[in-house]
Amino acid sequence: MARRGGPPEVNAGSMADIAFLLLIFFLVTTTIETDAGLDRMLPPMEPPDTDVVIKQKNIFTVNINKSGQLLAEEELTNLKDLRRKAMAFLDNGGDGTCNYCKGRKDASSSDNPTKAIISLKNDRETKYGTYITVQNELVGAYNDLRNREAQRLFGRDFTDMEAEFLNPETPSSIRDDLKPKVQQVQELFPQKLSEAETSTSN
Repeated sequence: MARRGGPPEVNAGSMADIAFLLLIFFLVTTTIETDAGLDRMLPPMEPPDTDVVIKQKNIFTVNINKSGQLLAEEELTNLKDLRRKAMAFLDNGGDGTCNYCKGRKDASSSDNPTKAIISLKNDRETKYGTYITVQNELVGAYNDLRNREAQRLFGRDFTDMEAEFLNPETPSSIRDDLKPKVQQVQELFPQKLSEAETSTSN
């Protein structure tokens, strides 16, 4: 005989189905934050044939302290001015051998774009976002100068040429045509961006 007057029973048969549907819903709709990074292709390790002597004037030093302040050539610099200063250094042509350089030809600055090196040093407590932003500005200095030369030589931006060349969907005939042009512009302003050993604040 059925019981009367007791609490009504809850039908839990579909609870598992509901929980499963909710799980699928959250898996589909949840976004996962991705870390920012730098796209770099490292050169192969090859021992130099001879000892290379680098003059200090061919090194453009950039330091970032733990507070995010920038020192470019030991001078306090705003982030918005960093690219301009880096471009002036790379495009200086101090020894007169660069016939495409449009810089001041200051004898105390870099001799030639092929000899110019940008050295970046940051503190261990430097914020990652600041580090990425500074890197982007320095790479942007190279790209702006390469764009200028690509426009002069080929009538289009280097960044567009490089992106098309690196795109795997680009037909091989077009890539074969772009390869020597991209390499030619890269050789005019080779990207020599080194990172010094990270410092620790006291």
